[in-house]
Amino acid sequence: MVSARRCLSAALTLFGTVLAVPTYAAPFQAGAVVIDVTPQTLPVIVNGGMRSRTVEKIGTPLHARALALASGKTKLVIVVVDSCMMPRPLLDQAKRLASGRTGIPTDHMLVSATHTHSAGSCMGALGTPPDPKYVPFLTSRVADTIVAAEAALQPARIGFASAQAPQYTALRRWIRRPDRIANDPFGNPTVRANMHAAKNLDDVTGESGPEDPELSMICVQTRDRKPLAVLANFSMHYFGGEKGISADYFGFFCEGLKKRIAAEGNFVGIMSHGCSGDIWRRDYARPDSWKKLAKIDEYAEGLAEIAAGALKSVEYQDDIDLAMVERRMTLKYRVPDKQRLEWSRQVVKGIGDRLPRTKEEIYAKEQLVLHKRQQTEIVIQALRIGDIAIATTPNETYAITGLKIKAASPISNTMVIELANGADGYIPPPEQHLLGGYNTWPARSAGLEVMAEPKIAESCIRLLEQVAGKPRRRPTQSRGPAASAIERLQPLAWYRLDEFAGPDARDSTRNRRDGIYESAVTYYLEGPKSDRFCRAGEPNRAAMFAGGRLRTRHPNLGKQWSVSLWFWNGMPSDGRGVTGWLLSGGNDHGLAAFSTHIGIGGTSGHSGRLIFQSGADETSVVAGKTRIPRWRWQHVAFVRDGASVRVYLNGQQELAARAPVTTPTGFEHLFFGGRSDNESNWEGRLDEIAVIGRALTAEQVTELADLD
Repeated sequence: MVSARRCLSAALTLFGTVLAVPTYAAPFQAGAVVIDVTPQTLPVIVNGGMRSRTVEKIGTPLHARALALASGKTKLVIVVVDSCMMPRPLLDQAKRLASGRTGIPTDHMLVSATHTHSAGSCMGALGTPPDPKYVPFLTSRVADTIVAAEAALQPARIGFASAQAPQYTALRRWIRRPDRIANDPFGNPTVRANMHAAKNLDDVTGESGPEDPELSMICVQTRDRKPLAVLANFSMHYFGGEKGISADYFGFFCEGLKKRIAAEGNFVGIMSHGCSGDIWRRDYARPDSWKKLAKIDEYAEGLAEIAAGALKSVEYQDDIDLAMVERRMTLKYRVPDKQRLEWSRQVVKGIGDRLPRTKEEIYAKEQLVLHKRQQTEIVIQALRIGDIAIATTPNETYAITGLKIKAASPISNTMVIELANGADGYIPPPEQHLLGGYNTWPARSAGLEVMAEPKIAESCIRLLEQVAGKPRRRPTQSRGPAASAIERLQPLAWYRLDEFAGPDARDSTRNRRDGIYESAVTYYLEGPKSDRFCRAGEPNRAAMFAGGRLRTRHPNLGKQWSVSLWFWNGMPSDGRGVTGWLLSGGNDHGLAAFSTHIGIGGTSGHSGRLIFQSGADETSVVAGKTRIPRWRWQHVAFVRDGASVRVYLNGQQELAARAPVTTPTGFEHLFFGGRSDNESNWEGRLDEIAVIGRALTAEQVTELADLD
């Protein structure tokens, strides 16, 4: 046990500007401790895999690391435990024990797991049961940690730091090609997206969502300006590969931070788990980049170095008030229908008393668990430490969920800690359920209702509003010079495609011609030319299409109109007859004599080049000359000037054609990311779509392509 009252020695330059210390009747206090939670009895059952396994040796010890805070009559404690996941009943019991010894209300205790996959099992999930000897030990030690942290309270000051570490995190969930869909454990071809599907890049079209590279830190000093603790938060699932019991990179990071800040003192480094449900360390889009960080100690040391650098600019405060609220929600499980339930019973009957061995056996048993439970209670929390906020989810939460909570938070310095106060499985956003994959297969590890993610995210934001005492922010993308170039053309509609979710695609003009995303679209991925479309380092955002379209209405386009858009193709040109359709004007569900279509050719001809089709005759295709690379942003402009059609690629005219204007009265639909008949829809990203009510000149197209 570490007493947070001991004096700490460190280089003060790492902890930023020192502020004057006023005197308060009830000063802000903090206490930090580290408690060993390594299993005392070996071998121990270890959680985190599909099947049960036991470990007989200790690689690195496991700890519970805690930060207690107090201001006036309010006390709260934040605990991060080296555990894969901890069930709510265990944590509720630990909190009750600690509350009886400290007087701190249980709803002012936040206890989360790091998500190391090399810790003792304290809950059942998939093929792994809890270790009966480890559960009572861990429960008692979590309570001891809370008590020790409260006892260590002393006058303190606090600040916030943030840094970007994009090379340390990446998407592990990729979308599979439509011609390479895999089967789920129930024998159905539903796996359109899955973890690590990009091990073979030929199988996939792109990432299914964004990553969150922010490394955020709550930094605490003693009142005499000595480093006390840093609570860090980062979105990276776990490192893996360690032998024996291990705290994974979370423990290595904490030790690396201590070495840099207070090697000889009692400083406590804490790494909490950010929203990492679809995140891992390997960037499949850059096969060679991840090899530079292929060792766990190198990875953790590099991340700790970034953290230490960010701490140099922290400004501290000691006039701090605290607020914390908790909400308990009941959510339903996705229970099996009668057919799947009967299948599960037959499979489980054949297992007998042994543990399940195959994927089918594991998921059959999980169906019976969900059927028996039907629903569960989850815990959501929000807390405010002055001008710093924390929100929690009890889930393995996708990075986009953390990003949307932070973007909407009334407090700009917000971190989101997952697997807190329970372990209720993955919560994919609703659009991700349609793509299938491991994160969506119903089980205790991913069993909550389809709408769990928006319900939990909204609850987090509402609780943040409550502790902040002010409304949420309404995030909108800033407008850089490339965005201003579009704005100057006064488009009829401009779709920036920066939404966190569908179905609405907002029109950024005042014309309010909002579009509608169809299913099979994901959101908030990186778009083109962030430094040109946005300001102050803000990422530009785009939508990822996986067979769905964007439906828009533009009445009375007439004989002269243009479209400017950016595209990123994820489908190889040898995958199907047409690689994909970008833009289509026509009646829904079919082709018509007046329809207009722009796409990229495939095996049927003009492979990898822009193609233009007028009407329903698929043999009357005009093609460009330039081969378009996969997975690289390109600009295309379509210009109709009466019967004359011009198509530009990256500011240069790529093809021209004659297409008589025979548009019937009342025609109004333009589809992006697919053809009007839903044939060979787009597989890749689209962004910055502008519909302009006149024929653009070559000079205007060049400016939109932004080739400077």
